[in-house]
Amino acid sequence: MKHLLFFIFLVFIYSCGSESGSITIVPNEETVQDEPMVQPPADGDDAASAFDDGVMRNLSSIEVVAEMKTGWNLGNSLDVEGPDETFWGNPVTTQAMIDEIAHRGFNTLRVPATWRFHQGPAPNYTIEESWLDRVEEVVNYGRANNMYVIINVHHDDPWIIPTYEKGDEVKDRLSKLWTQVADRFKKYSDFVIFETLNEPRYEGTPEEWTGGTDEGRDMVNQYHQVSLDAIRATGGNNSSRQIMISTYAASTIPLAMDALIIPNNDPRTIVSLHSYFPFPFTLEGTDSTWGTDEDKAQLEAEMDRIKAKFTDNGKAVVLGEWASGNQSNLDDRIAHATFYAQAAAERGFASVWWDNGNSGISNDGLAIFNRQTLTWPFGNIADIIVEANN
Repeated sequence: MKHLLFFIFLVFIYSCGSESGSITIVPNEETVQDEPMVQPPADGDDAASAFDDGVMRNLSSIEVVAEMKTGWNLGNSLDVEGPDETFWGNPVTTQAMIDEIAHRGFNTLRVPATWRFHQGPAPNYTIEESWLDRVEEVVNYGRANNMYVIINVHHDDPWIIPTYEKGDEVKDRLSKLWTQVADRFKKYSDFVIFETLNEPRYEGTPEEWTGGTDEGRDMVNQYHQVSLDAIRATGGNNSSRQIMISTYAASTIPLAMDALIIPNNDPRTIVSLHSYFPFPFTLEGTDSTWGTDEDKAQLEAEMDRIKAKFTDNGKAVVLGEWASGNQSNLDDRIAHATFYAQAAAERGFASVWWDNGNSGISNDGLAIFNRQTLTWPFGNIADIIVEANN
């Protein structure tokens, strides 16, 4: 999400988004060794055969999430709200960057993608071939390292409006978008995962971060339905591909979790949640300390709510975004990251750190990896969250 102002009065809210805040990063760079670069071929079919064997292993969602373990978000790059991935100040993503992420021990690469600047008008809503090529190129950076790769629909919220008035138009466009994306990646193995929506919500409304309205939650479920149906209809490997489905705003608020409907009760779906918990410490920047017994008990309770709702009922969970902003409080961040990553792993959740690169749109200290220099300002945090899953 883009605007911290929406959250000032919602410090009790557990889930939020991504690119906000005003916390200054303190350099403490740790150099990593160079790894060989692998250049993916441009052609889609050749790329799939070069870096991905196309094998679907008939694993359950629980088994796949167990393998995903911990991941890293390529935030504020392909998901920018502009014409190309450098629009918010991050450099062009390279194979060398993703090599370093994999070398550090991350098993999963989440590739947030925004499509509206590269999608033509109705009735076909054709996606630019060059943009599909670029998204696939970045996916191949992850597959070249044998990583799980998540592709989603990220900052398209201005047109994905969850209202009955807009419903038919949105469903038509979403269906055509996902048909094109699914067709492009149909030959890839089950290491490629689709996430139908990022934080689906009605932007700018009072209920945006409090679980939405009955209408909004209903429409979000309908948007997941048409997206999943479009993906499955493309056939091939997409008939059994794992698909991540989010609650309203990807929230862990009970109201949002209770309202989630898995389309068709599809067994190859994974619940997608974002839990920046606790919000004053992780994103708002109003509390720089963490680690008391009460802090730990509250975080345990957050994780237990998720487990009781989904994991205990046989649904796999990926915490697709979590992080903490740098407030010159490294010891507290390490304590939080250690406890958070271990608590998630103990409950069978995969967890994916939100790294936005501290690009031009914000300077909130969420990055643990420097994409310009391929170094790790906060390599100790990276190692902690990787080790929690080993």
